Amino acid sequence: MKIKKFLFTVLSVVVLILELLPNGVVLRFSNPEGEPWIRTYNYFSLTPFGYANFGPFITALLTCVLLVLAVIYLFKQGKGLNAAIMIVSGIAAATSLMPLMFGVEYITVIGVIITLLLVGTFGVCFIKYRKV
Repeated sequence: MKIKKFLFTVLSVVVLILELLPNGVVLRFSNPEGEPWIRTYNYFSLTPFGYANFGPFITALLTCVLLVLAVIYLFKQGKGLNAAIMIVSGIAAATSLMPLMFGVEYITVIGVIITLLLVGTFGVCFIKYRKV
């Protein structure tokens, strides 16, 4: 039982650490000489947000909310708290895929891992929610 309680917190911490890495978000800038400039940023950077790439920053904020909910879940369990974790992780997984939804044809490996971990958190919550 304790392993299941720590699973939410561990997954949230791993996602947060991956979002802090400097090569999670890719932006391509025009270069007058031909090849575009490719710059990478972390999920908390406001530069991609300023260039209308809203998904990573919203995902980072929702991951912080998810981490707070997971820590609260360590001390107090409940069906409502499990549902809140499931909803926040589902929305965060959807916003992490926003660049692909709007026609951007690239995503980093870190972005894929973050999305998979958020979907995994959603799946664990869903399974747990169904059993309660």
